Amino acid sequence: MSKIFPTQKFENLQTPFYYYDLEVLQKTVGEVRRHADTHNFHIHYALKANNNPAILKEIKNASFGADCVSGGEVQLAIDSGISPDKIVFAGVGKNDWEINLGLDHNIFCFNVESMPELEIINELAGKKNKTAQVALRINPNVNAHTHHYITTGLTENKFGINMSELDSVLELFPSLPNVKLVGIHFHIGSQITDMTSFQGLCVRINEIQDYFDNRRIALEHINVGGGLGIDYEHPNHFPIPDFDTYFNIFRTKLKLRPYQTLHFELGRSIVGQCGSLISRVLYIKQGTTKQFAILDAGFNDLIRPTLYQAYHRIENLTSDEAEEKYDVVGPVCESADVFAKSYSLNKTKRGDIIALRSAGAYGETMASQYNMRSLPKAYTNEDF
Repeated sequence: MSKIFPTQKFENLQTPFYYYDLEVLQKTVGEVRRHADTHNFHIHYALKANNNPAILKEIKNASFGADCVSGGEVQLAIDSGISPDKIVFAGVGKNDWEINLGLDHNIFCFNVESMPELEIINELAGKKNKTAQVALRINPNVNAHTHHYITTGLTENKFGINMSELDSVLELFPSLPNVKLVGIHFHIGSQITDMTSFQGLCVRINEIQDYFDNRRIALEHINVGGGLGIDYEHPNHFPIPDFDTYFNIFRTKLKLRPYQTLHFELGRSIVGQCGSLISRVLYIKQGTTKQFAILDAGFNDLIRPTLYQAYHRIENLTSDEAEEKYDVVGPVCESADVFAKSYSLNKTKRGDIIALRSAGAYGETMASQYNMRSLPKAYTNEDF
């Protein structure tokens, strides 16, 4: 049985629910804060990873900024006490009302992903007699070596501006008096564990910096996005990602100008390991050649295995018996509602409590009410 969960106290709770270990989160945040303070890095937490109020409280207490991809996230960041001058707003399809919201609150920067978006921000800012700070999101064409659904920095992705378009984009600025170019922005993907990808990003940024220097354009801010992965296989042994190597790559490989600041947009690496989805076994169903552990949690509660074929470590919190193989599945009326196939669990029976680990990122925020199922509640270790 796991000793890191208050399992006995889970017995009386309705499952499924999310459980957040704030001690893990605070240690992780502390590591990021240490690097940020030492090297004057600016951290913008990616709200899309997890926007639970308990999580955002820790983010605000750490004085991090926010990386937002919708007007709703911008508003939530502000409502959570994150200063607007630390908010960056990305996304390929910003609606007018979302842009106006950012303008009204004087957010730090819009990460612009196309020429039409740049023109609309200028138009809306002009109507308010304001000047919007913008950074150009540039596709560096660096392979993140991750799942194709979460690779975002290649030329064929919908995100960002390709290098072949940059001349045309820069020629626009003299005709756009209500936008100010303050930086460039990159994001090559998510759940990146191959650190050479970040080294490749640094090489490309250095080349792109030279491009701007040759045009006598001074950029105040360089935003390298996020994407650092976590260890889904060993959440107990590696609860905190390798921030030392990650930050050191950018510190040593990136050729910043003396007047430039460096920004990061970290999400999963901060919150991924602090969260688990807690479920109960409804039935053990014997098949012809396999057996199924049918949980009360489904892909509406945690969609990553269905959407990305993502792996989550699964633990039976209430059994110490010998391991057996199970297809671990949910109750949703879709064949894709599968968490793992032929997975080794301690012998499992109806009523056992199951933890799907490393679910702090892109778990609760992506939950839905498909099949008219209720959204999962959330608890922290401080609730027990």
